[in-house]
Amino acid sequence: MSEGKLYAVKNAKGLYLSMSADTLIRWREGQVTATTSQRIAHDLCTEHGDHVVTLIEEPKKVVLTKEQAKIVKYAHSGKSPASNIAFSGNNDEELLIKAFVNGYTVAEEKKYLVYKELGGKQKNKLFAQAYRSSIYPGTISWILTNEVKSGSWAQFTEAEIKHYGLQDCEKEEVTDDEQ
Repeated sequence: MSEGKLYAVKNAKGLYLSMSADTLIRWREGQVTATTSQRIAHDLCTEHGDHVVTLIEEPKKVVLTKEQAKIVKYAHSGKSPASNIAFSGNNDEELLIKAFVNGYTVAEEKKYLVYKELGGKQKNKLFAQAYRSSIYPGTISWILTNEVKSGSWAQFTEAEIKHYGLQDCEKEEVTDDEQ
């Protein structure tokens, strides 16, 4: 059983499958026989045709930033969720309340490759590319390369670019197929 959902069978003309107490089955407008079981609705659909519809639709989840998700998560754990959201310092209270009620997903942060193009009289372009140092965790190092590489070790979020002071560098957004 899916809590909060009712399922019915509807045909292409917009009529719903309706059953009376004497098990008379008809397609009717405005008169619906519904069930909380999606399986039963699919069985009726198989027997009588057309398609299953959800009568009480689940609201769409809200997309939040990581910071907003922390506020909503904290609000769920507290005794006064509305106050937690209202006094969180986030200006988008309506969005946070919708997320609290309807659920949410966290937006994927954009990632960037960070590099500096080096001038000079080389035949090939030369780049200095920032990457996370494996020798000194929490720091960055630079490699010299003829083309910018896209490994996860070289991807930075906007916050990391600010943290490491890389704002004056060129940056290239990493696409989904490179992540």
